[in-house]
Amino acid sequence: MVQLKPIDGTDVYLWKYLPSLPLASTFLALFTILTSLLCWRMIKTRLWFCAVFAAGGLCQVIGYSARILAYWHTDHIGPYVVQSMFILLAPVLYAASIYMVLGRLIRSVHGERFSVVQSKWMTKLFVLGDFLALNVQGNGAGLTTKQKTQKAGQGIVVAGLFVQLMIFGFFIVVAAVWHLRMRRSLAKEQRLRPDVPWKQGLMMLYACSGLIIVRSIFRVVEYIMGTDGYPLTHEWTMYVFDAAPMWTVQVIFFVWFPDQLHTASEGSEGGHSLVESESVTR
Repeated sequence: MVQLKPIDGTDVYLWKYLPSLPLASTFLALFTILTSLLCWRMIKTRLWFCAVFAAGGLCQVIGYSARILAYWHTDHIGPYVVQSMFILLAPVLYAASIYMVLGRLIRSVHGERFSVVQSKWMTKLFVLGDFLALNVQGNGAGLTTKQKTQKAGQGIVVAGLFVQLMIFGFFIVVAAVWHLRMRRSLAKEQRLRPDVPWKQGLMMLYACSGLIIVRSIFRVVEYIMGTDGYPLTHEWTMYVFDAAPMWTVQVIFFVWFPDQLHTASEGSEGGHSLVESESVTR
């Protein structure tokens, strides 16, 4: 019979509960299906920058696969570390893709002058900050597996999550200011491209950003409360406030995929048209 076990030779338990096999299997299937569909759509439209988002989905697949393995090996550090790190870091990759979409969306409607951050710097600035948060969280997550460094690791993860929240907060301010200026100037400006579905793109960004922020706040609370806190001792909280919101983010990104945008300044970030396959026929 499967049961919760301490690490061999110690009385230290990595898990405060026996991981749910049905829940882990369900979300493994959900993330695998949707990540496969995202990869198919990315290849079809040749939106290669979306590979970062797809990598986030792959992280979820790896994470929940390791969580299934951990059901039989609660005394092994490997599955615990893999599931913790990959599930924790996946939203950082989602966020990086969202930052890149905003820069391309702004250029697609020739709205660069309405942005408080120049479009040529936008992706670089936010993605750099995002990967700083990723490195901090990754290093912290690795330390949480050892009893001596567990508190230090949790503190580092919380710091990384706060960095991510600050970056996201600034990103939403930048997007909202640009949105407001666009709405005021759309009727007056002849150079703008109202045919581009920029409002739809912004709604997608807002929805995904909101869900990632909710998840990040949950993770901050989880790590601040510690290993004996309610979130880390009750598995349902992780699925409600992390797994389900992040799967919803993938659904939203897939449904409102950024293949309707056509970058006006293709060389500004070393990129190409977002819809290269369609640009020839238009």
